[in-house]
Amino acid sequence: MRKYDLLTLGRSSIDLYSANVGSPFEKIEAFNAFVGGCPLNIATGSRRLGLETAILTGIGNDQVGNFIKHFLDNEGIITEWVTVIEGTRSSAVVLGIEPPDRFPLVYYRENCADINLNIDHVSALPFQDFKAAAFSGTAFSKDPSRTAMFYALELAKKNGVTRLLDIDFRADQWFDPRAFGVTIRAALGSFNIVVGTEEEILATFLTDKEQLLIKHQQISAPEIRGNIENAISEILRSGVETLVVKRGKDGASIFQPGKEEVKVPGFPVEVLNVLGAGDAFCAGFSFGLLRGWDLYKSVRMGNACGAIIVTREGCANFMPSYDEVMAFTEGYGGL
Repeated sequence: MRKYDLLTLGRSSIDLYSANVGSPFEKIEAFNAFVGGCPLNIATGSRRLGLETAILTGIGNDQVGNFIKHFLDNEGIITEWVTVIEGTRSSAVVLGIEPPDRFPLVYYRENCADINLNIDHVSALPFQDFKAAAFSGTAFSKDPSRTAMFYALELAKKNGVTRLLDIDFRADQWFDPRAFGVTIRAALGSFNIVVGTEEEILATFLTDKEQLLIKHQQISAPEIRGNIENAISEILRSGVETLVVKRGKDGASIFQPGKEEVKVPGFPVEVLNVLGAGDAFCAGFSFGLLRGWDLYKSVRMGNACGAIIVTREGCANFMPSYDEVMAFTEGYGGL
């Protein structure tokens, strides 16, 4: 029996979200302080659903780090591997909220703590105690975190841990957006499951900077040109067992080598803020898998969690509980 359900690895941050929903960024008068970062969001979402979840992340020796750690402790997330890294700063994000489709995002990640996670931090993890580990693409963007993540992948594989990649493409976190694809392609074959939007899957095979367009500083929602069918085929050829393509209001699709695409419908809701929806999806999807549900039901659970989050103001702080998700899905005939 493994002691814990899920380990998430990578970034954590304080998230300052516009308190003036609908206001253009330059006219924002106040911000609400939340927490965020793909691995932290997944950890929170999965914990609220009922999984025993831990996170490996770095925080600075600063008040923002205390803010992040306090939140994690309050949630009941295992914080034994939340590391204070001297000489670094905790990460921060500032976000405007202009529904339905404009969410400008500014990262403050210069010398941030979580990108300074290293091999020693990974060596301290008891991989044999975890059923699954969720990685995020941004953690591969710079060293020493990049090397630490490759090492974590090695150890997870060696210990029979199910390995999930949230592609998590954030173009401005890479010195060249093409470097994202080169790096992620090198890691793909070590993952059992890969989850991403169509844009993120195309970014994994980006060869020309002209294929990428970011409007209104929407770092998490780029427009990318490319052949999605080819990109999906390439991922499946890499050795990945399951690819889940998130399609927003249209739900998600499951792809596996030699099998037909399986479409899993979403839940129609009014969008307030799209940020965090993908992480909520991963939390719900991981919950289903680790509870022994089939892929269809697990993806449907992910869709439900994502649908709930887009109706709410922020990410981690607003992740739904298991009972909330069940009550929500009952209105649509269940999972």
